[in-house]
Amino acid sequence: MACDNQICYGEELSLPRPPPCALPMNIIVADLPEVLIIEPKLFGDPRGFLLETYQVARYTDYGVCRPFVQDNLSRSDRGVLRGLHLQNPRTQGKLVSVMRGRVIDVSVDVRLGSPNFGRHVAVELSEENRRQLWVPRGFAHGFLVLSETADFLYKCDELYSPKDEIVVRWNDPAIGIAWGMENPFLSARDAAAPLLSEITNLPVYGQV
Repeated sequence: MACDNQICYGEELSLPRPPPCALPMNIIVADLPEVLIIEPKLFGDPRGFLLETYQVARYTDYGVCRPFVQDNLSRSDRGVLRGLHLQNPRTQGKLVSVMRGRVIDVSVDVRLGSPNFGRHVAVELSEENRRQLWVPRGFAHGFLVLSETADFLYKCDELYSPKDEIVVRWNDPAIGIAWGMENPFLSARDAAAPLLSEITNLPVYGQV
């Protein structure tokens, strides 16, 4: 699949893919078709293990084809919830994973005009399952820490831009995320975030 830097996922997910046996990873298309759950294959022996966490040609084959320009690593304690965050107009795609610990990770389609507007995918990411989640541009993202602590890695295809950041209420009933915790530990900004229906500067489907 060629990437023209304009359309890198979405409809192109229906194109032929390399046979899974040829790749050192397993790709699961989530209920929202642009969101990918990636399971890198682990190669181990008595010394330890090795796995590929990113390889440009293989990830491009699945629509993750803009170059990554910023990596972030956060550490959070049990019960911390970060999100739901996105940027617009400087939208970001994020490839996220957990280096240590365990989280519930959530991606929400907030593109105006999208047939899946307001729908979400929730996936457990942990140091045991080694899963990654691809959060496309135009999707809000957040996670809740389930373990004592969690080290969380973001690979981003756009630089962080504070003036473009949007925060969506973590427990917006219109989104209906089953976090499994009623009173998570939130930042003041996340606790005061507006409902999705109150935000006027959301990205537009087909334009991100």
